[in-house]
Amino acid sequence: MSAVSIRPLRIPQPSPSLVTGLALGFGAVLLGALTALGGPVLGFGALIGMCVGAYILLNLTAGLYATVAIMALIPFATLPVKIAVTPTLIDCAIGAFILVYLFQYMTGRRIRPRLVPADLLIVAYMLFTTLSFVAGLGHAPPTTTVLRRFAEMQLSIAFAIILVDVLRDVPTLRRLVLVIIVLGAAQAVIGLGLWALNDQTAERILNSLGRFGYPQGGVIRYVEENPDLAERAIGTWVDPNAYGGFLLLVGVLCGAQILVERPVTGKRWIALALFAPIALAILLTQSRGAFVAIVAAALFIALLRYRWLIPLMIAGGVLFLVLPFTQGYVDRFLQGVNNQDLATQMRFGEYKDSLILIGRYPLLGVGFTGTPDRDIYLGVSSMYLTIAGTSGISGLLLFLAILAETFRYGLRRWHVIRARADLLPVWLGSAAALLGALVGGVFDHFYANIQFGGSVLLFWLFVGLALSAARLTGEAK
Repeated sequence: MSAVSIRPLRIPQPSPSLVTGLALGFGAVLLGALTALGGPVLGFGALIGMCVGAYILLNLTAGLYATVAIMALIPFATLPVKIAVTPTLIDCAIGAFILVYLFQYMTGRRIRPRLVPADLLIVAYMLFTTLSFVAGLGHAPPTTTVLRRFAEMQLSIAFAIILVDVLRDVPTLRRLVLVIIVLGAAQAVIGLGLWALNDQTAERILNSLGRFGYPQGGVIRYVEENPDLAERAIGTWVDPNAYGGFLLLVGVLCGAQILVERPVTGKRWIALALFAPIALAILLTQSRGAFVAIVAAALFIALLRYRWLIPLMIAGGVLFLVLPFTQGYVDRFLQGVNNQDLATQMRFGEYKDSLILIGRYPLLGVGFTGTPDRDIYLGVSSMYLTIAGTSGISGLLLFLAILAETFRYGLRRWHVIRARADLLPVWLGSAAALLGALVGGVFDHFYANIQFGGSVLLFWLFVGLALSAARLTGEAK
């Protein structure tokens, strides 16, 4: 009996030209449909987005810069096409960045990850917040929006770990810091321009972003939400306090460049020129929390490195108190200290209610989807109370441990950092900015609120910068 030979089944492989042709054809049909349904602006925007997206998927550095740019300039923008879950542009950018990062390990282009001790604490914090999220599902079912926001928060936290691994040399780190500062100055100029325009024109410009998921109607913000009082600068960050929180971190990072020998901007006067609009925009946000945080950050820099700043800060504070054009800001600050304005009274009420929530659910918190009791709620204007409410006191302690380790890791290497003119401006600026964020977090919640994904990403971006700068002290100069 003769053996029957079995030939392996061969599946024909499509030619590269065929695949390219099909991809181009599908893209053309998609662009045509978008243009027909949404107009030429949407179609042209989609074309640019597809080209930028393709480049990001081929270049890790481009993905990193794109993520930072979207976070800085249009933090609340979503895809203009409504689907089951409409992701924000930050979701798309950070997702693409992490995907390319993982592909580099899969293909062997990147080996031996660079790690720091804080990574273990960050992973533990991510796992614990996930546990709190799952435990909180019994209180309220999750919506697709909450699921998306929670996933975005986890990616933002992981961003700090990835950043330490990606920033493997000092020039790459300094370039990223320069990009952050330039984008921050650009956002400050946008905020100043919108503030200088009449309210109707500024409202119309901001409402045009509604196509990309931004709120429409009543966008312009005023002190105590009263149009008869002063207008507050908001840029494209929608909320003046969130805008102030963004400018705070970038402003401190930029301000540090004015003091150091080798600023990332190349020249000190360039750093000063970039810092000027940021400082003015912070003032126009009327954010008292951001103002206090900047003073704390400046004091940190002065005590650690530049003691001669202390008398200048005192003189500047005296001038700020007596100059005629700052009296409105001083009066509002004093009203807050004396609990005389509505915003402060509401904030203290939120603190009281939040402490009740934490007292009932101290271990895991109530999660991120809702509260189990009708007399308590999640919204509170404090980063620490927000974390304790959603993840319990245990989650708050893990969060504080991450920040304590971040500062310990850098301060332990301070004798090397201060001797490295290339690393000093990065670590000093990012560490001081983080300290400012921790002080500002007493009064605002944006760095830990999943509804403000841009602020959450910004905070963990600076954690990654501080850890990267400290780690690179062990690398060759």
